[in-house]
Amino acid sequence: QVQLVESGGGLVQAGGSLKLSCAASGRTFSKHAMGWFRQAPGKEREFVASISGSGGSTLYADSVKGRCTVSRDNARETVYLQMNSLKPEDTAVYYCAARPLFGSRRRDDYNYWGQGTQVTVSS
Repeated sequence: QVQLVESGGGLVQAGGSLKLSCAASGRTFSKHAMGWFRQAPGKEREFVASISGSGGSTLYADSVKGRCTVSRDNARETVYLQMNSLKPEDTAVYYCAARPLFGSRRRDDYNYWGQGTQVTVSS
């Protein structure tokens, strides 16, 4: 069983940067692929980025490719999402999630979820 806790959200002006963190519990962290999703008010929860258990492979949504970087530190059992050049449309609650296999963009494929951290980007 995996528990996830997000942090690092906040209020930032357009063009600014934030680095989100997701701390995991459990001794099988390195065996799980990790994903980042976000949900804006009135919208579906959507895929943002994911990273394989080893950190060797990543996936990004087209909306954030080139502006975001997902990484992980298995020794610290933490996954990160570095977000640069933020836009108002990036405003959402950001969630991290875990699943055994890498490669999915579908939220239903992820077994474990954190509670989310709010990111607000102002003009």
